[in-house]
Amino acid sequence: MEEEKKRAALYARVSTDEQAQEGYSLDAQLDVMRAYCDIHELEIAGEYVDDGYSGTNIRRNAYNFMFSPDERKKWDVLIVMKMDRIHRNSRNFMDMMQDLNRHKQQFISTYDRIDTSTAVGRFAMDMIQRIAQLESEQIGERTYMGMREKAESFAGILGFNAPFGYSFEDGNLVIVEDEAEIVREIYNRYQNGSTMDEIAFYLNTNHLLTKNNNPWNKYNLRTVLHNPTYAGYLHWEEIVWKADHEPIIDPEFFNEIQLLIASKIRNPAHRKCIRLETDT
Repeated sequence: MEEEKKRAALYARVSTDEQAQEGYSLDAQLDVMRAYCDIHELEIAGEYVDDGYSGTNIRRNAYNFMFSPDERKKWDVLIVMKMDRIHRNSRNFMDMMQDLNRHKQQFISTYDRIDTSTAVGRFAMDMIQRIAQLESEQIGERTYMGMREKAESFAGILGFNAPFGYSFEDGNLVIVEDEAEIVREIYNRYQNGSTMDEIAFYLNTNHLLTKNNNPWNKYNLRTVLHNPTYAGYLHWEEIVWKADHEPIIDPEFFNEIQLLIASKIRNPAHRKCIRLETDT
């Protein structure tokens, strides 16, 4: 019985800058892939062409259509002339490869001689994935070190989202008064003996929700009660420094709340808390 041919999706792409380059034209790419299918007895199930798109942009019409649920049922293997025709970003490329693996679909790059239906091709793809992972981890390490250096020099806001009670205006934290009133209510109720569950119940039943209109719980309340931003400070991990924004609560009151929270922790080894250095 004759073996059924695998069905191939041919993908070609050029950016605006590449359209005049020899070898990168859409027709040239398609000719190479058609010849490859002819030699390897692959049935062409579809040709998908993106004209004028960057390889770093995943919002491409033909690319997304090719991966749409109904369309991808038509092919078993994705073929490109060269890997950078499908993606120039290693993270996007590896996300695509994982998606292909989940759907038991294969990938071929004719120029790079990668065919994931073979052991050598899978080995090469594994090496590419490891290199992409290394690159991602190195970027993360550089970002972390940069943030830490900025924190150690007390160099201002470190790119976080504005916490409940504040908004960003021209790169500065500015009090949102109706939210700030809720922050003060949280601190006052905790000082007066309410548990976090009781505070959450009070806020939710009075429709006083979080910035994203989510209900309060002991976890997001704990974040509010431990955040020195409300006392006019900023922090990065264990580094805390005085900032320029207006506080919602007094630093001494913040310290009092931290000691109160710590006193309710049974294990003394876990009673670590932020304590702000104040002038008084």
